[in-house]
Amino acid sequence: MLHTYPSNVSRALFEKIQPLLEKARKKTKPRTVDLYEVFCGVLYVLKSGCQWRMLPRGFPPWRTCYDYFQKWSERSGNAPSHLEEALKKGGGRGPEKPWAGRENHLPYR
Repeated sequence: MLHTYPSNVSRALFEKIQPLLEKARKKTKPRTVDLYEVFCGVLYVLKSGCQWRMLPRGFPPWRTCYDYFQKWSERSGNAPSHLEEALKKGGGRGPEKPWAGRENHLPYR
């Protein structure tokens, strides 16, 4: 990743939530992207509200981030999606902070 964005989480925090995101993966072939960068790309879109195609360079391709977002957002029954669980575990504090940012990070006003 080239830049640090307010939506990024630390690698240490990501290591806590990575097992939740790995549950959504079907193990068919080896991963070619850094899952941390994909997750930060998803958080960037969720926080900024930009279109997937407008994801800045430095993140994996927008299609890759979008595909992972789709996989992580799937629900089974009434259970929360893997992405929702990861955001809750990662320090998100409800709808006013859905990007699970850093613990001391204040949202934009």
